[in-house]
Amino acid sequence: MSMKKIIAVAAATVMTLGLAACSSGEAGSGGDSLGSVGISMPTRSLERWINDGEGLKAQLEDAGYSADLQYADDKADTQISQIQNQIASGVDVIVIAAIDGELLAPVLADAAAQDITVIAYDRLINGTPDVDYYATFDNYKVGQLQGEFIEAQLGLADGAGPFNLEPFAGSPDDNNAKFFFSGAWDILLPYVENGQLVVPSGKAPASNDDWASIGILGWKSDSAQSELDNRLGSFYTGGEKIDVVLSPNDSLAQGIAASLRSAGYTAGTDWPLLTGQDADKASVVNILAGQQSMTVWKDTRELGNVVFGFVEAVMNGDEPEINDTETYDNGEKVVPAFLIAPEVVVKDDVQTKLVDSGFIEASDVGL
Repeated sequence: MSMKKIIAVAAATVMTLGLAACSSGEAGSGGDSLGSVGISMPTRSLERWINDGEGLKAQLEDAGYSADLQYADDKADTQISQIQNQIASGVDVIVIAAIDGELLAPVLADAAAQDITVIAYDRLINGTPDVDYYATFDNYKVGQLQGEFIEAQLGLADGAGPFNLEPFAGSPDDNNAKFFFSGAWDILLPYVENGQLVVPSGKAPASNDDWASIGILGWKSDSAQSELDNRLGSFYTGGEKIDVVLSPNDSLAQGIAASLRSAGYTAGTDWPLLTGQDADKASVVNILAGQQSMTVWKDTRELGNVVFGFVEAVMNGDEPEINDTETYDNGEKVVPAFLIAPEVVVKDDVQTKLVDSGFIEASDVGL
């Protein structure tokens, strides 16, 4: 163990009571472990982060590592404090799904000073040279799949239209949200510009660079619901109907669906196309009920496997497998990344893709 690690472990002993007070997870298999991994997840309020965090923790502990899993309640300062505690405890690797990827540079400099490897999990960490690897899905492709789905379902490539579109984007503090929106908007914007897609609310970004103007902070369902309530109340008062809603993920789609139900839209009659992402159980239920058209499925078990492979390689002194060394420039460096391909799930795919693979239980979605 390096002198820096010895000092860090000594500091951690002093901080034991503080660690216990702020921990939302527990340490893994203890002093006989193969190594120690800190896992920093953003929140328990979204189903996917619970699955991601607990799945990775279990995988690491089953292999003999010690794993400390923390959830930060979507508070960036809490996440920073939790990472500081993990650094002080002498972890070998920290896996971080950042709440705000712009704020972690100082604490990651502390990690680098302790020779701790930092892995960005699904969300890129920006403005620091001290992030070593990035594991994620092809986030631009996620948006492409949503845009292509809308294009095909409406027959836009064949000249159909006009259709009323209301676009949404993800949280402005999430680096991935830019990629989701850009992938979809590169397909849809030409149809907005030629009039096949009309945005009555006027909330149609002129370019990908303006995506944050329609972003929903924190990916909150109730905020998306309120936003669509406002658009419907302001721009659809003369009997006009929405034909399609671009939603970048399932949590927003759930709020959008609630707004549509409140406004009297009915599945099977006038319900608009509605996109999503993540295959959340609540959205799968909506898909089966005809209240969401699709979700882009990112099998987070695969993401966990990639990150586990990163950890194994680092612990063994090897280089992790990387398949992208060009895309993810965080402003200080191009972070070596491994990208996983997402796929579309529609109603007819729920059993074969989600249930049969064990991603969800049939009973959880009424099957």
